[in-house]
Amino acid sequence: MEEKPALLLTIAILGGTGKEGKGLAYRWARAGYKVLIGSRSSERAVTTTSEIMQKLEGSSSIVGTENLEAAQLADIVVLTVPYTAHRETLESVKDALKGKLLIDVTVPLAPPKVTKVQMPPAGSAAQEAKEILGDDVQVVAAFQNISHEHLMSEEDVECDVLVTGTSKDARTEALTLVEAAGMTGWDAGPIENSVVLEGLTSVLININKRYGSTHAGIRITGVKRDE
Repeated sequence: MEEKPALLLTIAILGGTGKEGKGLAYRWARAGYKVLIGSRSSERAVTTTSEIMQKLEGSSSIVGTENLEAAQLADIVVLTVPYTAHRETLESVKDALKGKLLIDVTVPLAPPKVTKVQMPPAGSAAQEAKEILGDDVQVVAAFQNISHEHLMSEEDVECDVLVTGTSKDARTEALTLVEAAGMTGWDAGPIENSVVLEGLTSVLININKRYGSTHAGIRITGVKRDE
């Protein structure tokens, strides 16, 4: 089968009506991808789609629909729901994800103590996703440490993205999407390392509160990137 050119890939963002999902949708639609905004409410998905299209001046392809339909129609699925909806959402779209790549952006925050790292029994949300979905789905963890304020801006994002996942190929595919969104990505190894990515979010929230910011991030230094 002939491989689709990158810019013809369809990305579904489940929970795409939230701030992080909306920001990623904006970035990828601007880069030329077809984006599906998924939600439990098709009405909310359509409203969010209209908001993004207005910001893009109607020049991109974005469609709003329910989570299951979005997952069925997509080549790559991105999960940006709160942790309280993580398992339920994955179980509802499990069959639609077979043979696809899931990029899990979920962080297991437990309000009100969001500055304290609290991991689930599986080790991380991404590892939990892998347990739920099984071997038919490649799972990657990424974008946990990027503020939605950065994503919705017109400027380059001065934060790096760490990517962990169940295979090198899956991580490489996710890194392509990181670059398309205007950021620098790093292969951070196997899915077990996602505990660091997810835990780092609580550290950054703490830094934001302590130093009066809203969009602290990280940069990798001391490494020469491949040309």
